[in-house]
Amino acid sequence: MPYARAVRQWEIRPTSPLRGIKRTRALMWQRIRGLVRACRHGAGYPPMGSERMEMRKRQMSVQQESAAGGTAPAQQDQPGQANPRGSNACCFCWCCCCSCSNEDRDDRNRKASYDVKEGTTDCEDPKPTLEEVRSWGQSFDKLMCCPAGRNSFRQFLRTEFSEENMLFWLACEEFRKETNKSMIEEKARVIYEDYISILSPKEVSLDSRVRETINRNMLEPTSHTFDDAQLQIYTLMQRDSYPRYMNSPAYKNLLNTLSEQSPES
Repeated sequence: MPYARAVRQWEIRPTSPLRGIKRTRALMWQRIRGLVRACRHGAGYPPMGSERMEMRKRQMSVQQESAAGGTAPAQQDQPGQANPRGSNACCFCWCCCCSCSNEDRDDRNRKASYDVKEGTTDCEDPKPTLEEVRSWGQSFDKLMCCPAGRNSFRQFLRTEFSEENMLFWLACEEFRKETNKSMIEEKARVIYEDYISILSPKEVSLDSRVRETINRNMLEPTSHTFDDAQLQIYTLMQRDSYPRYMNSPAYKNLLNTLSEQSPES
């Protein structure tokens, strides 16, 4: 029948509306793939494994060059162009959709760096005594209770590209002393962005349970928001980095130097 023949021809040779729908669908998926590639390569997709290690190496080299030259590299937007990311209260958001402005984040990073540098005595390079250095080998607690021990251990962690563990622990120690509610909320956001967020190059290694606890606590931050995370990082340094530090040339050379300078020897 003519009608059945027309139906078969329509099934074999789709009409132009169907071809247009297929073409539109193909273009849509092409745009989605382009957006995914842009997010991964151009919007700070969090690196993993060796890429994160390379990022930390580059960051350390840039910081050393900045300290030697007395200037720090700054990223500035083009004049006359507005920042496409506006400020947002979700500064502790650790997902890829966080829309915090770069300027606000830079201000908080500078403030956090200032707190770590001026709020602790570790950066003053204190000179340890022979008795103190010997006590570091007795327990990890004695090492962390000594400012000179924390400083020496921090320098060792820097060579292993895990200095963020000590920085996070120090930041939590200062954070627990804070009593002002508004400052607690601000410092909690700074610590989250610097050490908890997966977008940060200084992200510390925490399990999912602790991360979920922190995410709940960030709704109403207190001075104990990061207690579980601080304990987990402390335990990680004690079990993983502390034994290697005790067997490292840095510790052995320091102990031998002070032993030679001691009047008892």
